Order: sequence, then C-alpha cells, then structure tokens
Amino acid sequence: MNCELEKPRHVVRKFHSRPQHEGVGAVVRRSIGRFELRYFDPFLVLDEFSVAAPAGFPDHPHRGFETVTYMLEGAVMHEDFQGHKGLIKAGDLQWMTAGRGIVHSEMPADQGVSKGLQLWVNLSSKNKMIEPKYQEIQSKDIASTSKNGVTVRVIAGESMGIQSPVYTCTPTMYLDFTLKPSSHLQQPIPSSWNAFVYILEGEGIFGLEKSGPVGAHHVLLLGQGDGLEVVNRSSKMLRFVLIGGEPLGEPVAQLGPFVMNTDEEIDQTVDDFQYFVNGFEKARHWRSEAMLD
Repeated sequence: MNCELEKPRHVVRKFHSRPQHEGVGAVVRRSIGRFELRYFDPFLVLDEFSVAAPAGFPDHPHRGFETVTYMLEGAVMHEDFQGHKGLIKAGDLQWMTAGRGIVHSEMPADQGVSKGLQLWVNLSSKNKMIEPKYQEIQSKDIASTSKNGVTVRVIAGESMGIQSPVYTCTPTMYLDFTLKPSSHLQQPIPSSWNAFVYILEGEGIFGLEKSGPVGAHHVLLLGQGDGLEVVNRSSKMLRFVLIGGEPLGEPVAQLGPFVMNTDEEIDQTVDDFQYFVNGFEKARHWRSEAMLD
C-alpha cells in the first residue's frame, strides 16, 4: 500500500460543493458539472445527494455516458423501461451504462433521508450508442481490505493488492478510503489519468506535507504525478473517495441528460427521445411504479 511515489500529485484546485436542488425536491452537493468545473475529462458530474420521500429523481432519460450510484445511507429504488428494477442499499454499488438510451427513475425506498454519491462517466464516441447494461454489487461483495489504519473499498480499479470485478468502458478507478488518526496513505494513479478527491467526512492533508488540512464536501483536483499521498493528522476519522480516469480527449456536446460529441448528435438524440426511436422505443408506454402510485 505505502509504495514510494516518485512524483506525488499536488492539489492544483479545490472548492467547496454547496447544496443545490435537483430532481423533484432532492438536494445535491455538485462538485463536478457546475459552473466552476463543467467537465473534468472523462467525468461529467459528481453529486453527493440527500433525498427523503416524496422527493426523488422520477422518470428521466440518459444517453452517451455511465451513471455510478454508490449509496452511503438509506436506500434507493431503481426502475427502468426495460423492466430492470432493484434496491440499492447503503454500501451498494450500481454501475449503469446508459449507452444508446435508458429511461429510469431513482426514488428513496427507506423512511428518513437516503444519501449517496452519483458519478457520471463519459463514454467515448465508439461506445456512446452501445446497448444499456448494469453491474450491481451488494455492499458485502465489494472488495475491501485494511492495513496500518487505512481501509479501502475498491469500487473500480485496484488498491492495496485487491481489485474490483467491475468492468469500466472508460478506464476508471474509484476508491473509498477511511484513514484512522495518524495514518498515512500512498496510492498509485496512472500518470496519464485525470484524478480528484472528494472528502466525505473528517479532514486530511493531501499532496504536500506543508499543505493545510481540507475538510468535508471539498473536491480536490490533482495535478500530474504517479500517485496520491494523504496524511490524517486530526483526532477524527477521515473518509474520502479517490476517483481517476483516462481522458477521452474528445469534444463534448451536452444537453442535460444527453451527452454526445456534436450538436448535431444532440439534435438527433432529442428527436429520438421525442419520437421514441433508436433506443427509446420502450419509453412510449412506460411509467415507473413510483409515477403510477
């Protein structure tokens, strides 16, 4: 785990994610995908969401990217127009490849507040129109290990000698770290990838020893290097996710939940959705159970 990094990455930009309203009555802290940071190739959005019934994210479409839902508290019921339905509970992962088109809903399934992270990962032009698919892993089956005060849950990629079974169309790492007080981490990151940290709780020193500690709800964009170094000098636990991916280097055209490469492709997507063709055929007559209640 504590490999010797030749060139640890430094924090080149940080900002605090403030709450905003999304969906129907839901509150999210958006760090990527807001006006300060529209796109961090290949990542389109990172939301830390908080939702309680009757609020939620009712029937809505996607095309051209993947959504990664990682639950922290409570549970969300997912339904789509292909008949796929399931419960995403605390600690569970759903990696959904929207590809050429999906219409789905995500609504709280527990009493009280349900919280989680949702990441949008862009797809390359060659993968934007692939068939939709899901990878779903229950909390008990997520690869995890602990050593020297550091615990990692490997959502995607590899850390501390263990690897996630999740296949990522766009090469991606997604690691959930918890560091006890006084613990230290060095995590390799492919040098050509973009990477960032999102802090869930506690505070830590990221990159340079002389840097000041950074606390919860901050996103930290990492510069060039071969890995991340983190120290927890506080008296409380530090929890954060480290997310990295191989840049696509392609143009991005986005209209809400549709992400393509050109404006012409966006216009075609709007037509496809409006006229229920080219992947959206089942949207014509489908409504989620949440909408029918």
